[in-house]
Amino acid sequence: MRVIRSYPSDVDDDEWAFVAPYMVLMREDAPQRDYALRDLFNGLRYLAHTGCPWRYLPHDLPPWATVYQQWQRWRDARVFEDMVHDLNELQRLLLERAATPTAVILDGRVLQSTPESGHRAGYNGGKRRKGSTAHIAVDTLGHLLSVVITPANEQERAQVGELCQQVQQRTGQTVQVAFGDEGYTGEEAEYAAAVHDIDLQVVKKPEGQTGFVLLPRRWVVERTFAWLSRSRRLVRDYERLASSLQQLHFLVFLGILLARHVKPLTST
Repeated sequence: MRVIRSYPSDVDDDEWAFVAPYMVLMREDAPQRDYALRDLFNGLRYLAHTGCPWRYLPHDLPPWATVYQQWQRWRDARVFEDMVHDLNELQRLLLERAATPTAVILDGRVLQSTPESGHRAGYNGGKRRKGSTAHIAVDTLGHLLSVVITPANEQERAQVGELCQQVQQRTGQTVQVAFGDEGYTGEEAEYAAAVHDIDLQVVKKPEGQTGFVLLPRRWVVERTFAWLSRSRRLVRDYERLASSLQQLHFLVFLGILLARHVKPLTST
């Protein structure tokens, strides 16, 4: 194995001890790697944190093509989504809650398109922006449960069914209620949630509201978007494939959970 320089975005020993079992996708009789999986993972985290193009990865990290090839394997196997799900359950148990939630919050955020993602971009008249929308579902702690990527011109209420289906698959049908903003108003959205045994409730702004008002439940998902947007790769939609943008959300959120929960666990 070749020696790779370290960066602030690199995983430490405690974090790697947790993620390593998820990352090994090769057979035992597969050829020896030129670069360690940990170095490839660090290269991927560097790209997500800085937002640099693939070919601009520093030369003291593994070659960009090698990191990209491994990213494709991890993305298609949804390993980051699995890790986030397991860490979510662990954190809830440590807080003396049920392992899976009974309530979720839904929302969407428009990411401006780039030349790489422009072929699937749509124009959102309300946001006055052309790009993709990341529709997410989080639990009441703000932990990421589900992500659906669509062109920005598709309505939020049209994604309720897919979000609810993914949430119930991940939680084992424990979710009973979902909260959303006015974008989820309508009988079709209510029916799409009810099909999956979820009661969709719209949290509306107070009448005559002027200025900023902190709304119950809705602030939780907005905070999650703020956490995610600190990674520059998620400031815009730089991905050619919707699946890449979807799994990149889980990769970034995995870093948040590792820093907050794995280190405290191993230090006690």
